[in-house]
Amino acid sequence: MVNKPSKADKKIAYDSKLCQLLDQYSQILIVAADNVGSNQLQLIRKGLRGDSVVLMGKNTMMKRSIRLHADKTGNKDFLNLLPLLVGNVGLIFTKGDLKEVSEEVAKYKVGAPARVGLVAPIDVIVPPGNTGLDPSQTSFFQVLNIPTKINKGTVEIITPVELIKKGDKVGSSEAALLAKLGIRPFSYGLVVISVYDSGSVFSPEVLDLTEDDLIDKFAVGVAMVTALSLAISYPTLAAAPHMFINAYKNVLAVAVETDYSFPQADKVKEYLKDPSKFIAAAPAAAADAGPAPAAASKEEAAPAEAAEESDDDMGFSLFD
Repeated sequence: MVNKPSKADKKIAYDSKLCQLLDQYSQILIVAADNVGSNQLQLIRKGLRGDSVVLMGKNTMMKRSIRLHADKTGNKDFLNLLPLLVGNVGLIFTKGDLKEVSEEVAKYKVGAPARVGLVAPIDVIVPPGNTGLDPSQTSFFQVLNIPTKINKGTVEIITPVELIKKGDKVGSSEAALLAKLGIRPFSYGLVVISVYDSGSVFSPEVLDLTEDDLIDKFAVGVAMVTALSLAISYPTLAAAPHMFINAYKNVLAVAVETDYSFPQADKVKEYLKDPSKFIAAAPAAAADAGPAPAAASKEEAAPAEAAEESDDDMGFSLFD
């Protein structure tokens, strides 16, 4: 006769396993396991096998083991897990890429019927079309105010109908109708609700951020620091370039209005003395734009030359 382990032995074994996993892994996904069956959980374990371990258990037992292990090792980072162990949750210890593991977990979802009293996780919309039900079943549709018609001896739904809204409880009439129509509107699986990484806890949405997203967010932060620094005249690395440029503009303005000068202001003062130099670059720009148009023919150029000679012969201009 084989002796079954007692509850105390099971608790000791569970505590030992959890402490061992805490020592081996620094990354943990905290997942919600509502409406997840044992067969589905086995498939998830199999899919993650290799670099990840799924551990389920009572919250009180997990919290106790984590507290004792934190006291024993002196690593207080593990205590950050305690507030996360609320509800029907489990732990996935992993050494792989957190985003990839999270995506792998999301693949294992199973369709489920709408049971009475269940809170709908999504909106349930009944599509239009033939239901295959005989006319005697129209009472279900009338109770739920679903417009129907009889077509070829069966009930046909005329328009799409929002049967259940997200967050509402499923009623007996809605559950019965969905069962008759063969609609399994909900799907369930492990859902990542928090991520633990070397003592830090953050939302799983962080895993979806790309390098471009991080650069954009960093740029926005730098811009805000720069604006604040300039507004209060407090020097920071972000605001330093702007402060130097603004200081140069101020000194340049003084140099332009006085006889004082410095090398960086000499060229500007020279241009201000002779404004024609501002447009000196225009011919060069025109040359860079492309080859000049073909020269006019001799017959077209001749009248222009004659006109110029005629003006010279008159000995005056319009401004004389």
